Amino acid sequence: MAVTPINIALAPQTMKQVSPTTLGITWNDGHESTYAVRNIRLSCRCANCIDEWTREKILKAESIPEDIKPKKIETVGRYAIQINWSDGHSTGIFTFEQLRSLCECESCQHKNCDH
Repeated sequence: MAVTPINIALAPQTMKQVSPTTLGITWNDGHESTYAVRNIRLSCRCANCIDEWTREKILKAESIPEDIKPKKIETVGRYAIQINWSDGHSTGIFTFEQLRSLCECESCQHKNCDH
């Protein structure tokens, strides 16, 4: 009888604030990602940042302070995190898949984050 491998969903194993403007995530597959938190904020897909009908980006990069910081990070179920930002924004949900695709490491950039 063949054993079918279990497909374990992508999830952070650990998450830590490396510096005021840098977030580190170690994933359950062992990959380590480091993110400039401003880039995460700029990737928000909530209705305040992306037009719900046209999918056009409403959020302007120049409106986000260079020194933006997460004030609070909470998990949302088993698939995402929600961040309360120092600019007052708190409605965005960042799925683990989305966060992984934003990985800034050389390996992920080379692969276009196809994990």
